[in-house]
Amino acid sequence: MMEAEGLRSKRILVTGGSGLVGRAIQKVVADGEGQPDEEWVFVSSRDADLTSAAETKALFEKHKPTHVIHLAAMVGGLFKNIRCNLDFWRRNIHINDNVLHSAYECGVQKVVSCLSTCIFPDKTTYPIDETMIHNGPPHSSNFGYSYAKRMIDVQNRGYFEQHGCRFTAVIPTNVFGPHDNFNIEDGHVLPGLIHKVYLAKQTGSALTVWGTGKPRRQFIYSLDLAQLFIWVLREYEEVEPIILSGKDQLPPSKRRGKWERPHLIPVSAVGEDDEVSIKEAAEAIAEAMDFRGELVFDTTKADGQFKKTASNAKLRRYLPGFQFTPFSQAVKETCAWFNANYASARK
Repeated sequence: MMEAEGLRSKRILVTGGSGLVGRAIQKVVADGEGQPDEEWVFVSSRDADLTSAAETKALFEKHKPTHVIHLAAMVGGLFKNIRCNLDFWRRNIHINDNVLHSAYECGVQKVVSCLSTCIFPDKTTYPIDETMIHNGPPHSSNFGYSYAKRMIDVQNRGYFEQHGCRFTAVIPTNVFGPHDNFNIEDGHVLPGLIHKVYLAKQTGSALTVWGTGKPRRQFIYSLDLAQLFIWVLREYEEVEPIILSGKDQLPPSKRRGKWERPHLIPVSAVGEDDEVSIKEAAEAIAEAMDFRGELVFDTTKADGQFKKTASNAKLRRYLPGFQFTPFSQAVKETCAWFNANYASARK
């Protein structure tokens, strides 16, 4: 491969390459984070049906990756999960097993898969960390998706113990950013709120937020997550997963994406003050989109899990100086992208 491709010794296949995180990785790589020895290949469901073992194997044989970032999944917001838990379980189990086994059969050196904080036990102590994934059942609202994602961790350990494969996973908190799924019915909470605020502003009506607005979430901007994914692919050697949680530890004046390691930044777990309530998220979006109307909470809608506070202590031990984009700035950038791309983003 070295002779055929010059400096390019790594061919990195990104499944789910047209989604929220995949598009963010594309942008970060294009903006200068890529290295001369790396060839990046982004694929989507148009390239192969990953629920099919034969199509997945053919995709891997075609591209012959040395490394894989596995983002492809059936995903959706709270209410879609409640309706379709079995579908989330079956589709994601097939996708994950096909991708990991094709990676093993094709001799892929490293796979980094994407999990979610919803995989953690519903009844637990906080903050949750990487050792607590399997300590109890997940929240009943999305048990299908949660258990399917947990099984990636089980498979990673199995492939390592039986075959010595370097398969690992990251656990991001709630991801948002450009190219998100802004569908109000099926999307996640923050992009759904952005779409709702847009429509409320157009019609001059109140903004109706589903639920009480009290549940709290940790968010991470997709462009920050993209940089961390690349770091995990290149540098992180553990099979055990790592939580990637955004936390504003540096002033907004600092430029995003630098890798300095200042001595004054504490290595600490994420506390409740780093979480954002759904009400606060709605208010931040309203401010970013200059919405002046009323906020109404529809308490007949389910809240889902009240909180899932995740510790970023492990990440901070590795990267104490990584600079996250402040939440308000990331919301403004996401809202600006949605406004500029409304015709395609609303679908």
